[in-house]
Amino acid sequence: MTKLLASVTNDRELELAVEAGVDIIDLKEPRTGALGALPLAQIHNLVARCAGRCPVSATVGDLPAEPLQLAGAIRQTAESGVDYIKVGFFSTHNLTACLQAIAGLGEDCAVVAVLFADLDPPLARLGEFADAGFRGIMLDTAAKGGGGLLTRIELSRLGDFVAQARALGMLNGLAGSLRQEDIPRLVPLAPDYLGFRGALCERSERIARIAPHRLLEVREALTRSRERAGRAAAGG
Repeated sequence: MTKLLASVTNDRELELAVEAGVDIIDLKEPRTGALGALPLAQIHNLVARCAGRCPVSATVGDLPAEPLQLAGAIRQTAESGVDYIKVGFFSTHNLTACLQAIAGLGEDCAVVAVLFADLDPPLARLGEFADAGFRGIMLDTAAKGGGGLLTRIELSRLGDFVAQARALGMLNGLAGSLRQEDIPRLVPLAPDYLGFRGALCERSERIARIAPHRLLEVREALTRSRERAGRAAAGG
């Protein structure tokens, strides 16, 4: 069943997400990049506030492909007690060295790789991420405001990505300026989760505040699409 991931930036948004029944809360600072990181102290505070009511993920930021820097950021973020740590790979530069540096860290925390549909993602190399111990992998977009995920990559390729990740035993997710209208097209692919930020916010602007009614609308749209997909799978 496809779950809902909501990216939040502060206490208020975290509480709204918990009350709305989201499946994963993602801690992120959208003002500082596609995977902008919140200050470590704030991550610690938000994880403590959530208090196990919902799984929590956090990003390490838009970092360069420097193995030691990435590994250090993962270790520091893991100290907060988050359930998942998201690490972005913006190119294949230094990819092998980065994977080697991260390999083994997954024994202490669940690391999720984030690839970017608009940056020629290494979709043929998903097995290398699995071999390095990544618990999950997701496909996002680096450029925000230039069109969402479905304008960057064909639906069939998204289906292939989801199927390959599942075959490798990794959690998988789709994100990238997703709109509510995208949900009926993506749910039949059966990703483990869909990630949202802008669609949840006032004026659909990812740096604005989350609007409670938008959050509920997205959650309800996902529920409807899951029910339709379930009936279709059952032949109903």
